Amino acid sequence: INVIVFLLTVQSSKSFLRSARPRHNSLKVVGSVVFPVKVYVKLNHSSPRILCVTNHLRNLELIDPTFQWNGPGGGLSSENSSVQISPTGTLILRHFNLSGVYTCSIVYKLTAMQLDRNLVIKYLIYAYSDPKNYYEFTARYHAAPCNSSHNTSFEKTLLKMLRKLVAELSYEVTLIKSECHHVKMQRGGIQNEIFFTFSVASLDREKQNRQCQQSACDASHRLNKAKHLIERFFKQQVESRRKSSEPLPEIYYIEGTLQRVWVDRCYPGYGMNALIHPNCPECCVVCSPGSYNPSNGTHCLRCDSSLIYGATKC
Repeated sequence: INVIVFLLTVQSSKSFLRSARPRHNSLKVVGSVVFPVKVYVKLNHSSPRILCVTNHLRNLELIDPTFQWNGPGGGLSSENSSVQISPTGTLILRHFNLSGVYTCSIVYKLTAMQLDRNLVIKYLIYAYSDPKNYYEFTARYHAAPCNSSHNTSFEKTLLKMLRKLVAELSYEVTLIKSECHHVKMQRGGIQNEIFFTFSVASLDREKQNRQCQQSACDASHRLNKAKHLIERFFKQQVESRRKSSEPLPEIYYIEGTLQRVWVDRCYPGYGMNALIHPNCPECCVVCSPGSYNPSNGTHCLRCDSSLIYGATKC
């Protein structure tokens, strides 16, 4: 039986947010001699307890058992601070980042008079990370002539205001593109419009750890709050303009043009693949040999010359 351990607790919402809360103490992985057992371990976290037995051997008394674990880098020993092996052969990998094939060789007897038996159990242990989730917004503004410096000045002011809105949430606003176009209105003339596209994403993990505090760091809470702040910002522009008796300014937000899309991205060297990893379909799993991901895409691309896990180039 091919046993797959899924270490991701998925919290679904309309925006499909995910968060991982593995409970390592309660998880035990049993091996198989038929197929390699797949195990998913969150990057830089500890693995579950990986047993050097099969389901059959778990129900037997083993006399004088000895265990030897090997990983991608060679033999494993508890002398390494990132490896813990119990007297019964149970393996725990700490601060995990070395994906690949792990094998355990168990030598044992079923009776004192029998000859030694040898069994090799193989595991495929994959590092995974949570997807980098963010929103991508588009908005349109009535603009000054497209070659006007007023548009450039306004763009800088708008970005500064948006960034200030979400800064306390450890989120950042990044301009993806800003384009000025001539738009022919229905039954009207031509007007200048700026098409803004910007992302609202969490700061990188090092900055985030320094800035956000405990429960306030929950990704779903912070991202939803950032989304609401952005949407309210544009709504207030419309409301204040309606209340004002002043003539329209040269540059103003066009009501109803704010759009947002949900974006998933994986870090380089990681990708999503529900066919290869059916029990971890929404995880960013390390790219296996024969594939790579050079950028913040969502999939590992094929590369026959790639021989390592987590390749970022072909």
